Amino acid sequence: MGATRGTARAVGAAAAVAVLAGCSTPPAPAPAPGPTAAVRPAKPRQAPPGGPSADGPPPAAPSASAGETCPAGGVRVRQRGGDSAMGVRILAVELVNCSAGPYELEGHPQIRLLDKKRTPIEAEVRHGSGGIAGGVPNMDGPAERLVLQPGRTASFGMLWRNLVTDPSVPAAEGWAVEVTPKPGAPTVTAELTDSVDLGNTGRLGVSAWAEDTG
Repeated sequence: MGATRGTARAVGAAAAVAVLAGCSTPPAPAPAPGPTAAVRPAKPRQAPPGGPSADGPPPAAPSASAGETCPAGGVRVRQRGGDSAMGVRILAVELVNCSAGPYELEGHPQIRLLDKKRTPIEAEVRHGSGGIAGGVPNMDGPAERLVLQPGRTASFGMLWRNLVTDPSVPAAEGWAVEVTPKPGAPTVTAELTDSVDLGNTGRLGVSAWAEDTG
């Protein structure tokens, strides 16, 4: 009888251990260490001056027409071409009516040459060939009244000799020309790809405005 009770207790204890073993779960892992300070939202990075934002797409490139904005005076000027022979130079400057209405011209433009540093060059500007060279076509034509419609062009020519007559006088070389198309009009500037190399003659002939018919 005593042995039977002892056996029963042993069986009951074993069953209890088995039940506890089946119902128990493994211990949870230790939590990760928390932050030692409050987390602040990250600020967007500042782009360097003139550069795109680091947090967004770069700005769109300017269109090709951005540099063709019509100046306040309603016209643009630019070099159109040049020629040289026997020390005589000719360079044409074109004016474009970029305004929405007609633009009137008459006579000769007022011009001033600028060197590479954009310093004005002292030069005597003469109407026509001005005795600089003879027999040059279109330089001594009559001054006429022109009315340019929007988009139309007119031009004038510059004539000079590339001579150095006095070695003690520095040679002048113009790389831009300021043009006042008519009295009272705003001045516009044309950059030159071919220089006006006056030497030290100090003389420049300018033709009257002529409308381009092409």
